[in-house]
Amino acid sequence: MHIKTFGPAILIALAGCFIAWQFVNPAPPDTITIATGQQGGAYVLFAERYREILAGEDITLNILETAGSVENLRLLEQDPHSIDIAFLQGGSAARPHAENLVSLASLYYEPLWVFYRGTDELTRINQLQHKRLAIGEPGSGTRSVTQTLLQENGLDDGQVTGLPVGGEAAVSALLEGKADAAFLVASVESPLVQQLLRTPGIRLMSFERAEAYTRQHHFLSRITLPDGVIDLQENFPPQDTPLLAATANLVTHEDFHPALVGLLLQAAEEIHGGGSLFAAPDTFPNHQNLEFPLDSGARRYFRFGPPFLQRFLPFWTANLIDRVKIMVIPLLALLIPLIKVMPPTYRWQVRKKIYRWYSELKALDFEHPEALPAETISASVQKLDDIEEEVRKVKVPLSYSDELYNLRLHIEMVRNKLRQG
Repeated sequence: MHIKTFGPAILIALAGCFIAWQFVNPAPPDTITIATGQQGGAYVLFAERYREILAGEDITLNILETAGSVENLRLLEQDPHSIDIAFLQGGSAARPHAENLVSLASLYYEPLWVFYRGTDELTRINQLQHKRLAIGEPGSGTRSVTQTLLQENGLDDGQVTGLPVGGEAAVSALLEGKADAAFLVASVESPLVQQLLRTPGIRLMSFERAEAYTRQHHFLSRITLPDGVIDLQENFPPQDTPLLAATANLVTHEDFHPALVGLLLQAAEEIHGGGSLFAAPDTFPNHQNLEFPLDSGARRYFRFGPPFLQRFLPFWTANLIDRVKIMVIPLLALLIPLIKVMPPTYRWQVRKKIYRWYSELKALDFEHPEALPAETISASVQKLDDIEEEVRKVKVPLSYSDELYNLRLHIEMVRNKLRQG
């Protein structure tokens, strides 16, 4: 009886679970790959810190070293299965690009340093005319932004000699006299920047028209290297020096698993939220100066903070609960009516069987049993015994037992009537 009564309800509930499960997001991957930059660069160093934090949540972060931002963008667009996320320097996507990319956040300022040889003070890029310039390696963000600024100042290939070197190679070329100026995009803490700031005969260009550049390019910001911040004793630099800076973006595909967005942004807050020489604490990460539209999950994060469950539970536990909670509403929609329907249905099932026995009992309740042959009375008594045996085997809740006891009393009454007849 229980199977007949509750079986359909169980099947309906299981069918509801199956249908709801089709709408549950798949589990996030436990391994992701990030495209960074050259070995020893800021992107690789930051990626290693992300890897440490994510490892604490049982997620493996593979680090892919590249030439820089331009190559990272190419990988995102043309080889999306090779990487999941990438660091991108602001301005790297200043050309037609794929529409399926989104930004997760701006992470930190990337100052553009222009170091040059000589004693004259240079404050404008067009003063580098006819110079040999280390403009960054092909595929790097440094080269991308440098070429943009040179072209805007009328310095094409015929006006300057561009040397396709960056990083350590650019610094070496400048120090060895093979380059007259070097463009670097790096943090102030970079050993290369610190070396050039302290090298006699090497000077730092002050961007006199920094504000103008920021009006022309949304990805550039005006920042200031404060008077004496590098060396207070020597008062270096001797005056506030305006610089240009892009921002490092964290970029991914629009179908990147939403559960990982919040986790990456929590890691970004831990890594970049402490402030720097150019940014106050809690300035980064933010959703300004983005290369691509802001991811919807990132927008929720910046508005409301980390997902509620991830504030209190381990990532995988919180994610499992988030994924299956979509099943709760349809299940409740099924179970609430079933809970209301099941008691009357069960009561009807019990009474249906009792009424059938009463129907058989009524057929054996002869009005004048004394007129019946002995064989008929004997067969009727045996039939009553069989009915009673069936009744004994039925198990029902206490609330229904009184009806069975009444039935057994009536069976006994009819049996006695037959025997006495």
